[in-house]
Amino acid sequence: MNVFSGMNDQFLRMVWLDDLVRAGITSLGLDPASRIGGSVQFFVYDVIKIFILLSVLIFAISYVQSHFPPERTRAILGGRSGIGANILAALLGTLTPFCSCSSIPLFIGFTAAGLPLAVTFSFLISSPLVDLASVILLASIFSWPIALTYVATGLVVAVIGGTVIGRLQMEDQVATFARAARVGAEIPRMTRTERLAYARDQVGDIIHRVWPYVLVGVAIGAAIHNWIPAEAIATLLGQDKWWAVPVATLIGIPIYADIFGTLPIAEALVAKGVGLGTVLAFMMAVTALSLPSLIMLKRVVRLPLLFTFVGVVTLGILAIGFLFNAITPLFV
Repeated sequence: MNVFSGMNDQFLRMVWLDDLVRAGITSLGLDPASRIGGSVQFFVYDVIKIFILLSVLIFAISYVQSHFPPERTRAILGGRSGIGANILAALLGTLTPFCSCSSIPLFIGFTAAGLPLAVTFSFLISSPLVDLASVILLASIFSWPIALTYVATGLVVAVIGGTVIGRLQMEDQVATFARAARVGAEIPRMTRTERLAYARDQVGDIIHRVWPYVLVGVAIGAAIHNWIPAEAIATLLGQDKWWAVPVATLIGIPIYADIFGTLPIAEALVAKGVGLGTVLAFMMAVTALSLPSLIMLKRVVRLPLLFTFVGVVTLGILAIGFLFNAITPLFV
C-alpha cells in the first residue's frame, strides 16, 4: 500500500513538481505561505501538472478510442435494448474524451441509426460527464476512492437518466432531420501508424480546445484557495447548509468547460471545507448541463424532451450531491 501511495504521489500528484515550483517561487523572493506567493505557486504547479497529465492521458485514451469510431459504436449497440444496452452505452461514453457539445453529432448519428432513445441518452449523458482521463486527474488531486466514486456515480446518472427518458417514449420529440441523417455503415480500419497519428492529433486538438478553460479554472482555484476566506465560502456552500448542493448545481450550469477546467476549482473548494457532494454536483452540472450544449441540443430535440433531459439529469446530480455530503466521512 505504501508503494502504491508513493507511486501515486510521484506520478499523479507530482509531489516532486510541487517541491520544484515551491523552490522556484522562493528563489524569486516570494513566500509560498503568503497570499501572492501561494497563488503563484498554486497556479504554476496546477497548470504544469494538468497539461502534463492531459498530454499523456489523451494520447493513450485516444489510441484506445481509435478502436471505437462512431460506426463501430453503433454496430456494438445496434439491436440492443433494455438496461444492459443502457449500461453498455454509458460505458462506451467513457471512451470518448469529448466535451458535451462534441457529443451532439454522435447523438444525431445514433438516433439516425435507429438506436433506442434510452441508449442514445445514456451515451449523451455519460460522454461529457465521465471519461477515463477524469479518473486519473481526479485521483491526482483527491484520491482513488473519490475518483472511482465520481465515475461510478456518473455512470449511474447516465444509465438511470437514459432509462427514464426511454420509458417516457418521447421519440416523436426528436427533430426529423436527426432521425433521417445519413449514416455510414462501413467501419473504417486504421493501421497502428494511423492510430498513433490520430492519438497525436487528438492531443493537439483537445489541448488547443481546453487550455483557456484550464487556465481560467486554475486562476479561479488559486483565488479561492488564497484570497477568499473559508468563512465566506462556508456561509454559502458549507456542509451544514441544505441549499449548498442546489446552489452549486445552478452555478455550474451556465459555465462551459471540460472537467479539466473544473478540477482546480473543485480542489480549492474542498480545501476550504465545501462538502464532497457539493463539489461533485458542481462538476457534474458544468460537464453535463452546460448552457452551450443545451442550446445545441435544442436544435436536435423539441422542448418537452429537452426539459425532461435537464430535469432527469438535475435530479440525479442533486441526489448524488446530497448522498455524498452525507457519506463524506468515509473518504476522510
